[in-house]
Amino acid sequence: MDRRLRPAPGLDGLTADYRPDPGTPDEMMDATGQIRPVWQGFIRHLAGLSPDELHRRFGRGDQYLRDAGVFFRQYSAEGSAERAWPLSHIPVLIDEGEWATLTAGLIQRAEVLEALMADLYGPNRLVADGVLPPALVAENPEWLRPMVGIAPRGGHHLHFLAFEVGRGPDGCWWVLGDRAQAPSGAGFALENRVATARVFSDFYAEANVHRLAGFFRTFRNALQELQPDPQGRVGILTPGPLNETYYEHAWIARYLGFLLLQGEDLTVIGGQLMVRTVAGPRPVSVLWRRLDGAYADPLELDGRSQIGTPGLVSALRNGSVTLVNTLGSGVLETRALLAFMPRIARALLGQDLILPNIATWWCGQAAERAHVAAHAGRMILSPALSTRQPIEDGLPAPPGPLADWLDREGTALVGQESVTLSTTPAHIDGRLVPRPMSLRVFLARTPQGWQAMPGGFARIGRTTDAHAIAMQQGGAAADVWIVSTHPVEPASLIHGRDLQAREGALPSRAADNLFWLGRYVERTEGIMRLLRAHNIRLAETDDPRAPLLAALAPLFRGHGVNPDEGIPRGLIQTLGSAVASAGQVRDRFSPDGWQALADLEKTMRRMAERVEPGDDAARALSALLRKITGFSGLVHENMYRVTGWRFLELGRHIERAAGMAAVLATLADPWAPDGGLDLAVEVGDSVMTHRRRFAVTTSRETVVDLLALDAMNPRSILFQLDGIHEQVGFLPGATASPMPDLMRLVLRTRTNLATDRAETLDTDALWRLRGAVWEISDLITETYLS
Repeated sequence: MDRRLRPAPGLDGLTADYRPDPGTPDEMMDATGQIRPVWQGFIRHLAGLSPDELHRRFGRGDQYLRDAGVFFRQYSAEGSAERAWPLSHIPVLIDEGEWATLTAGLIQRAEVLEALMADLYGPNRLVADGVLPPALVAENPEWLRPMVGIAPRGGHHLHFLAFEVGRGPDGCWWVLGDRAQAPSGAGFALENRVATARVFSDFYAEANVHRLAGFFRTFRNALQELQPDPQGRVGILTPGPLNETYYEHAWIARYLGFLLLQGEDLTVIGGQLMVRTVAGPRPVSVLWRRLDGAYADPLELDGRSQIGTPGLVSALRNGSVTLVNTLGSGVLETRALLAFMPRIARALLGQDLILPNIATWWCGQAAERAHVAAHAGRMILSPALSTRQPIEDGLPAPPGPLADWLDREGTALVGQESVTLSTTPAHIDGRLVPRPMSLRVFLARTPQGWQAMPGGFARIGRTTDAHAIAMQQGGAAADVWIVSTHPVEPASLIHGRDLQAREGALPSRAADNLFWLGRYVERTEGIMRLLRAHNIRLAETDDPRAPLLAALAPLFRGHGVNPDEGIPRGLIQTLGSAVASAGQVRDRFSPDGWQALADLEKTMRRMAERVEPGDDAARALSALLRKITGFSGLVHENMYRVTGWRFLELGRHIERAAGMAAVLATLADPWAPDGGLDLAVEVGDSVMTHRRRFAVTTSRETVVDLLALDAMNPRSILFQLDGIHEQVGFLPGATASPMPDLMRLVLRTRTNLATDRAETLDTDALWRLRGAVWEISDLITETYLS
């Protein structure tokens, strides 16, 4: 029987140009040019799809990533910017038997790294016995001396690891690097899976591909079990939105239900790590660290850090918190350590490594004056990667004259031979072509031992250059399918015993950003309504100096807006502030809400390039108003009514109340020009309501009654004060006895307005009312957000 793959319709055209380089292993095609068994079903399916159908499917996967808001941060000489996630739509397929062998080797390596951490921050026997050179540890900036002697709570330094692996020219897997500091990519791996599964939904459903959700559920449960205090919490420590993998931090926090924290959210009180919340300090007992160790504590580590938490090391010393992974684990990523890993494994575990790591030359021992610059990865890759034999003792001299490998100071130079990685199919210009590939594989510690994610994160080169697989250099990302010959169990993050009805703590920083998000969004809408009214009248009069337009000038100046611009820069900046606040709390936003806000900003910036004042601007602002109310509707309808939503609502109510008070004080003033009252009703989006309620033309009394005193009008000031009173009543401590200052101020302001009359609510009273609203805002900040 011919075991070769029989061509399916279109197969010849699909693979006609697929020519792996001689001597380079390929994931899909073996050395004889035959498609490997694990790929055959998928390639048959792919070949049966027309180019148009394949294009539509790829677009479906890309659309999912855009809708989900998946991005990475691209750095350049001009700065950084969010870029669309570069998905390579063809997954990497690996047989589950081969995967089991690979992950067994990585689990052994994880045990070696755990033992190495225990030694480097404990007895340091490896240095004493000559297994490691002293300089490799002592002069390594990632070896954190204050952590020496601190035993981790629970006994383990490492809980989550990633390994860069690649298939060498001999066809075997090699470890290219260890990731223990703050391994990234696990969340992106799951997003790759969702997108790729949508592209090939019909095939994926029957393909016996191992699912990923079970890995995340198991690790989430393992972290929760590390909490000795039932009142403790699990948090994810992020450097913040400017980090290149911040999207993943927010995504995992939302997916697993953990707090997303920045260094300023945390404080150490009496040796206990606490999170500052709107209800006061609360203990954090497990912290998944996505922040480099040296920046974690400016008190005992890098004093220049502005993103750390003073006292974090003392909390570890006190045993009050478990870090995932513990501080100082960045030393394990030192590339020069790869030269010594075989000896380390034998010294610590009495075992030979199952998986060889990429061979390295340790130049630091080649001369007396040489010293290590370990963090910079100063090593030489062996040109003999094509052999299976790893360097055993880490002590060989580098090839060629020593002077060629040393700089003037005697420091080992950064030198690297080209590494031949295996290739995998990428779909480019309508055909499959081989591109270099490496894998990132994730391991999590569980009560049953290390567990590997049944899949991972593949980096695919856009060109044939193996050094250009990083996304910062134009590389792409691909899903990794571990394929079984038997049906696999479905997996879900939800498990019966996981169901807990517990509201998470709200960090004060997150509450502050939600509060200001509400204010900035409402301010943006208010400015839009003023600008639209301005441009409608400008189109009617064609006179920018008309009295009514001049009366609006103070309102625009108060917001830093120039109404002579079609879409003013001040308006764009205000919306930009809303986007910035939302970016700080991505874990508390639905993807739809975030996309609606981001789409509004893009549309506004695009319009600003071409919109002219007058009728053109009025139409554009109407379109923008529909978009911003769409965002507000999404938030109102979909956001769970927990404390965070209450702060967002408070921000909206305060901004709308203050804005309406200013509009009425300006346009309902007895000295305001003709047309001011009608304009106020228009800005207050209450034209139809006024017509129904008052069978007369607008007067100062009817306008003030409707826009200030009508508790049924969602645009009125009293309606906003009712909303403020309701939301403040749900905040921690708001109903304590004696009555807190905030609640007393809210009640007094609301009561005074509710008992007032339109005839007595004059201009001065409206400005005083606006001042009282700002006072409420300041007191909210002082009580909960400081």
